[in-house]
Formats: sequence, C-alpha cells, structure tokens
Amino acid sequence: MRLNQNILLLGKKVVLVPYTPEHVPRPTLRPCRYHEWMKSEELRRLTASEPLTLEQEYVMQHSWQEDADKCTFIVLDAEKWQAQLGTSEESCMAGDVNLFLTDLGDPTLGEIEVMIAEPSCRGQGLGTEAVLMMMSYASL
Repeated sequence: MRLNQNILLLGKKVVLVPYTPEHVPRPTLRPCRYHEWMKSEELRRLTASEPLTLEQEYVMQHSWQEDADKCTFIVLDAEKWQAQLGTSEESCMAGDVNLFLTDLGDPTLGEIEVMIAEPSCRGQGLGTEAVLMMMSYASL
C-alpha cells in the first residue's frame, strides 16, 4: 500500500517500517532473511502460506507494496534497531504485521495479522505491540 510508503512507527519494543525491496535483497548481496523464514514448514503452516521461490518473493513484495487493499509493515526489534547507528533494517527484522481491507467500499472493515518469525524475538510482546500499533495507525 502506497499510503504507508514513507511511514515509520516507533514503539517501545518494535519499529514498524514499510515492506520494501530492501527487505528482500538479491542473494548476491546477502541471504534474504524473509525468504529464509518462509522456508520453515511451521511458519508456512501457521500463516497459511505457500512456499515461494525467491523470484516469487520479489513479485509478492512488489504487489504488497502496490495493492490498495493491503498495508504491510516489517516488524523490527527496536532494541537492535536503536543499539547502533547505521544498523540495517534487514538485520533487525523480527517479522511482519499486515492489515487487509476486506471491503474497499468500507475502509472500517478489515483484518490484522502478525507474524513474529524470528525465534529469538518470540514471547517478548513484540507481536502484541505490533498489532496495537497497526490498530492505532489504521484508525487515523
């Protein structure tokens, strides 16, 4: 969704940033963390996701950035992100949070989902804060 393309939401535990091509880097630069997460059968089962090739992941990222009925933020671990100036977003990624508008005629209807994919970030309240921040953002 283009509406959030220049938005950064800062919480106590998480930072929400738009899902951009930076989060799905070409493998010649470094391994794609998001794609690596989605190789997990457990995560695919929990998120009802299909396995994608890396090329399909690029297409998916582009469509999610452009689609009018989806708003996606990458969830960053705020502690890691704030620890060192110049730290890449990709190295601080914990998961994502998504808002799906279920009726484009009524923007008050939708659903939110969150995925904390990074195992070391689970059970710390990052998902809860990400959902609350998305709800607050959606109500603006």
